[in-house]
Amino acid sequence: MVLDKMERLLRNTFLFGLGLVVLCLGSPRLDAATFTASLDRDTIALGESATLSLTFEDGSPRNVPMPPNVAGLQIAYIGPSSQFSFVNGETKSTVTYNFTLTPRQAGDFTIPTLAADVGGQRLSSSPLKLKVLPPNSPPPEAINSGSEVAFMRLSLAKTNFYIGEVTTANIKIYLRDDVQNHSQPQITSLPADGFSAGKGTYQNAYSEQIGNRVYTVIPASIALTATKTGMASVGPVTGNIVVVLPSSNRGGDPFFRQFFNTGEQKQVTLATETLNVESLPLPAESVPPNFNGAVGDYTMTVTAGPTNVAVGDPITVRVQISGHGALDALTLPDQPAWRDFKAYPPTQNIKTTDQLGIEGVKTFEQIVTPQNTDVHELPAFSFSFFDPGAKTYRTLTQPPMQLAVHSGGTTPAPMIAATKTANSQTPAPQDLLPIKEQSGALTPARPPLLTRPVFLAAQSLPVLAWLAAFVWRKRTDSLANNPRLRRQRRVAGLVQSGLDDLRQFATENNSDEFFATLFRLLQEQLGERLDCPASSITEAVIDERLVPLGTPELTLAGLRELFQLCNQARYAPMRTSGELAAVIPQFENAVRELQKVNA
Repeated sequence: MVLDKMERLLRNTFLFGLGLVVLCLGSPRLDAATFTASLDRDTIALGESATLSLTFEDGSPRNVPMPPNVAGLQIAYIGPSSQFSFVNGETKSTVTYNFTLTPRQAGDFTIPTLAADVGGQRLSSSPLKLKVLPPNSPPPEAINSGSEVAFMRLSLAKTNFYIGEVTTANIKIYLRDDVQNHSQPQITSLPADGFSAGKGTYQNAYSEQIGNRVYTVIPASIALTATKTGMASVGPVTGNIVVVLPSSNRGGDPFFRQFFNTGEQKQVTLATETLNVESLPLPAESVPPNFNGAVGDYTMTVTAGPTNVAVGDPITVRVQISGHGALDALTLPDQPAWRDFKAYPPTQNIKTTDQLGIEGVKTFEQIVTPQNTDVHELPAFSFSFFDPGAKTYRTLTQPPMQLAVHSGGTTPAPMIAATKTANSQTPAPQDLLPIKEQSGALTPARPPLLTRPVFLAAQSLPVLAWLAAFVWRKRTDSLANNPRLRRQRRVAGLVQSGLDDLRQFATENNSDEFFATLFRLLQEQLGERLDCPASSITEAVIDERLVPLGTPELTLAGLRELFQLCNQARYAPMRTSGELAAVIPQFENAVRELQKVNA
């Protein structure tokens, strides 16, 4: 009996231990988090983009891992995606952060090792290699034979330019006659060493025969402004387009193939050759005294009013400069002859007559006030510019305008003489006045004026006024001797007014004016921070100037995205007010971050 009990006890103990082992071996195992980085393609051509994916399994990072800046490579954050699965009782979660890699030059690029903190673990990815091949325009033999479905050509009006001169880059996209349909062409990059790119526009398509094939030509134009002297280059311009070609499936009834063939889509990468040009400096001889860098072909009209004013009264001077050139860069020149007038900062307005914004009228309105009554005329107004067509400087002059300036004091009222009548008599003055018989009521004497608080307080008013004038004068002198501070305040006001314009353009769904204003505000803000001309600001300054200053990567990424939006808007503008309004907070955040950057 005792042996049976012991045997049963041992058997139960063995079975219990065996069950524990099976339970431990068969229970679900919690996998550790993993982090991998991958590219959808490791070899692309210049003008194409690759996608970088940062994948986390069974965990999420504390912060979004941002790839470091890679010279010559533009990295833009697309957004996250997540996936959950439940297989054999186990739950798997995957979070992927996607980035677009857009190269700005051909070559080999390395995405370095990335690290992230996931649940207290420090995880790292392996470095990645990306090879970018130079874009190649198709050879003339392939074009003439008709083997190219689509190709692109680039041309410039001249082979040499003056610095500050505005010209256009003409791009033509050719589609073979068997293309059934196509998307809107996208210009993905326009390298321009020595030029700054402005607005772009597409024109109406037309047909052209090349070799033995007929092509549909989609012309486009982009405004370019020369920004430096010496050898410059434009291109290779890259782009892509989705075309619909006849289906390669030849089976079935020919009648149905003819009328019901929906075709096959194909994405075609486009590239042009590189054009080398020469940018010439402006002549150093015969430079007008008030020349301030205007280049183009202009005419001028000046009006002023009112012309009958008192000293200190405002006179509105309206200057209209019309013609062809960089209208955004035009400023009013100094007028030394206007020394007897106090001038206030002018307002400006541009009305363009073309889609590229290089022809139109720029209007300045400036308030001036005469300072004395010796002023009898508004002095002559002159504006000088360099005409690249005639290769000479020109000066436009408005002759003096007569003014009537009188004193600003109060004019005494005229005396009205009364008509004398025969009965009107003037009483004779009395030599002696009668003695006052009643002395009147007695009143207590008031304290002396010197002891009254009001009198003592009134004596301090001139001192306070002098101190206020002294402080104001010191601040005015400090501002006059600090051009950097003056520019900072001017740009702050310009950005504030520009935000109102952006909101208005977003409400009106005016995409062209919205992104033109956004690009100009980015140039002004970056130019003020980096202490360089606003017209020379391009996306390249982010890597050349901001990165060495230690600017945070999130700020750099935001600026790159804003520049990319401005560049894309020249070729594929946004169409909804909501998309435009969503860009405004992003720009405000970029401005706040830029205020922290010290050049």
